[in-house]
Amino acid sequence: MQVWYSLEDFPAELADRGTVVCLGIFDGVHRGHQAVFERAQALAQELDVPCLALTFDPHPVQVHRPEQCLELITSLADRLEYLEQTGLDGVMVINYSLEFADQSPREFVENYLHHGMGARGIVVGADVRFGRANTGDRHALEELGKELGIAIAIVDDVLDSHGKRFSSTRVREALARGDVRAAAQVLGRSHRLRGPVIRGLQRGRQLGYPTANLAAAGSGVVPPDGVYAGWLVRSSDDGSTYRLPAAISVGTNPTFDDVPERTVEAHVLGRADLNLYGENVGVEFVEFLRPMLAFDGIEPLLVEMRRDCVRAASILGVPEPDPIDPNSVTAM
Repeated sequence: MQVWYSLEDFPAELADRGTVVCLGIFDGVHRGHQAVFERAQALAQELDVPCLALTFDPHPVQVHRPEQCLELITSLADRLEYLEQTGLDGVMVINYSLEFADQSPREFVENYLHHGMGARGIVVGADVRFGRANTGDRHALEELGKELGIAIAIVDDVLDSHGKRFSSTRVREALARGDVRAAAQVLGRSHRLRGPVIRGLQRGRQLGYPTANLAAAGSGVVPPDGVYAGWLVRSSDDGSTYRLPAAISVGTNPTFDDVPERTVEAHVLGRADLNLYGENVGVEFVEFLRPMLAFDGIEPLLVEMRRDCVRAASILGVPEPDPIDPNSVTAM
């Protein structure tokens, strides 16, 4: 999948051929967004042109209302990875700024979609808003499409079996209460954080549970403190990814009083040989196991950590890991 970061980079021959463009932020690339891509790909096949997406970075809320401190569900890197998985041919990432936002709806459609990307078709969700002060909506887009000779497809809200709409807001609400399984139902996959592995206090390796530590700040939407079953995601040299089963701890570890900041710590079940410092990894949350607890000493903590690993293995469908001898830990 090709990725462009400005209209100047967009190939003129592609604009001349024509495209179908999906328009949206696509934070989370959830099941509602996926319906937009499916409709766009069908239209692109009908018109025999490539199917592209136009998205924005940073999120408009982060530009217009920075005091809200909105955290993205997916980093831009993950968003692009998930967009590629949908089968899109390319993505235009527009730097969203106050200057960019000051365009009228007509200016945006003409400059970026019609002339810039050669859009012969545009596909959006029913709640689309664009242009200065969000004055552009589905009706304005349909009128512009008629005038400019662009086919416009509006995808209605996608609902679950209970009639609830799939949305990025719904994902954030589920994550805020620690219901990572509900978030996954909206996303169509487990929620992932991504970041570099940082060096912690190395207490886990001393206890026989070495962990890969990510700073919670800046990693994305972090679920509430507690222990979760999930996966640690690594990238291979060829760009592919693979998952390792993990027990994940979020919080400051209240059994000890020397952990000043929240961290996300992933212990790969049964592994003591992974050297991950500095590596950019993903951590995916599958199910909540228990709240973060303060234990009266090391022994009850170790008993509970062992129980966490056994439960995580059962949930993830992998063999129960053997206990790790702290003296055998060679990394993390």
